[in-house]
Amino acid sequence: MKDTFFLGEHAFNSRFILGSGKYSLELIKAAVENAEAEIITLALRRANGGELANILDYIPPNVTLLPNTSGARTADEAVRIARLARELCQTPFIKIEVIKDSKYLLPDNAETIKAAEILAQEGFVVMPYMYPDLQAARQLRDAGAACVMPLGAPIGSNKGLCTRDFIKILIEEIDLPVIVDAGIGRPSQACEAMEMGAAAVMANTALATAKDLPLMAAAFKNAISAGRQAYLAGLGRVNDCASASSPLTGFLRD
Repeated sequence: MKDTFFLGEHAFNSRFILGSGKYSLELIKAAVENAEAEIITLALRRANGGELANILDYIPPNVTLLPNTSGARTADEAVRIARLARELCQTPFIKIEVIKDSKYLLPDNAETIKAAEILAQEGFVVMPYMYPDLQAARQLRDAGAACVMPLGAPIGSNKGLCTRDFIKILIEEIDLPVIVDAGIGRPSQACEAMEMGAAAVMANTALATAKDLPLMAAAFKNAISAGRQAYLAGLGRVNDCASASSPLTGFLRD
């Protein structure tokens, strides 16, 4: 049975969104194939028309490109980068990243909302990276975002679901796909995000810093699938006291 989710009017079966930074272009194809990813992110500066290696030459043609606005510090900058990305990559998808903080790389939710509203009106499929704040998520939804992408932990930290409780609130309250982005460092953490009800998980650094990137990509794929299945199955209850799995009556007597 297919278990699809939608970003705007576009349907996807894979719930693993693959990042493409921090590792060699030669590994892109292997990462995509082992992850069975249908979406891959890329920074505009890695897609070029000059003599330098172009990441677009390494991504399989059946994979949806998700350019991001990496480097933008304001909504205006994000909008300009998005427009350039659409022309270069020939895709309506855009991941909005507006980051002023250079130490922790935390997203600026206010500027992100401004950019989301402009780009949604221009027909982009807007996927905003954001700090998991309920009011900001509601404003992004109202601005026309196709999903929200809250961080699990600071970018590149591999710390996991540090914002777990806040992400759970978004999952419960926002009628958009919630895609956990940034900070996921292990397949088990990706699995936990999916068990919570996340629509998808994005990972980059966890794969890029692994000793065997293709194998780690496969591990994440399997973990995300397992977490999704567990969520659909309905996780068992949690009790404070023990609960015997076998009857406590009818014991043998001496």
